[in-house]
Amino acid sequence: MNAAHHVRFSATTHVGKVRKINEDSILTLPEHRIWVVSDGMGGHAAGDFASQTVVDAIAMIDPTLPPGELIRELRTAITRAHEIVVAEGEARGGTIGATVVTLALTDGHFAAFWAGDSRLYRLRGSEVEMLTTDHSVVATLVLSGQLSWDEAEMHPQSNAITRAVGVGDELVLDKVRGEVLPGDRFLLCSDGLTKYATFGMLAQAMSGTPIETVSEKLLQIALDAGGADNISIIVVDVV
Repeated sequence: MNAAHHVRFSATTHVGKVRKINEDSILTLPEHRIWVVSDGMGGHAAGDFASQTVVDAIAMIDPTLPPGELIRELRTAITRAHEIVVAEGEARGGTIGATVVTLALTDGHFAAFWAGDSRLYRLRGSEVEMLTTDHSVVATLVLSGQLSWDEAEMHPQSNAITRAVGVGDELVLDKVRGEVLPGDRFLLCSDGLTKYATFGMLAQAMSGTPIETVSEKLLQIALDAGGADNISIIVVDVV
């Protein structure tokens, strides 16, 4: 990334108003220019273990690697976490898993890997764009034009995800990459936010709110609407 591109970020994770335990894990690695949100599932201890395994594996990456290698190592780390979580699930005799969404910034570009329904958005100007596509039952309905993403949140199967770290033999990660422009604002979040926040609400909350308070402002949207799930939010500004 050009030396001219400075990055600022804010992050928060919250248990919400209903759950007893926070099964989400977040990771901010500004030296690596990597940010991660992982939403664990499988109940207390299992979900925590899965999401923590994801962030621990990524935290081990050598920050001095050149950009291309750093991105490859990010994918490898998530795959390694998948193997650990699969083995733990077998040992416990149940399915445990975690979503993952990552953002890596390198010389004027971003790259993101994901599995599950944790999301990456970009605010550019006043437009919010969802850069990831949920691996979920309702996502197939959205992609076939039967529902909008905002409508999908109301669907009875909105929580059913089709891909996750720790689930299935092989983990297939999706990847998106693109150009970064000064003024871009990225949002990584778990579904504890997006089930309450439409694109319009996200755009409004993210536009003009300083980096110091934007994560808390987004968190408040989810809490005010009931906060039935754990809520994790990372906002990254390219200055």
